[in-house]
Amino acid sequence: MLTTPIIHPQVLSALASAGHKSLVVIADAHFAAATAIADHAVVVHAALQPGQPLVPEVVELVANTIMIEGLTTMQPSEPALGAVAQQVADKLPEGIEQTAVTRAEFTALTRSADVALCIVTGDTRRFANAILRVGVTPS
Repeated sequence: MLTTPIIHPQVLSALASAGHKSLVVIADAHFAAATAIADHAVVVHAALQPGQPLVPEVVELVANTIMIEGLTTMQPSEPALGAVAQQVADKLPEGIEQTAVTRAEFTALTRSADVALCIVTGDTRRFANAILRVGVTPS
């Protein structure tokens, strides 16, 4: 049996297939995954009800399964809406490169050929989206 924090077979397969610099999108429940994610990427709908799971929870699970070297979040329209981005950053190891981009730039990244996986959560908070850049396993 698996001892990883993630046991979802599709998610594990996509993470195992992703290489260095691949992107993993962790999206809120409102994200337009059907039209805003690259066609070749695996899309997993993990939401069973509003608010579960939350984006920071899924980010923590992914970060405990693979190496992460970068985080990209969406710049909120109001500073008060940036709380989710900070919660996400708090779930990652120290020293991870962090970038906040506009909504248009974020969507362009989700459509890129580098996206391997998108996990759609039940998070209903605004600007609750994150892109993780896959790192390398230390020697």
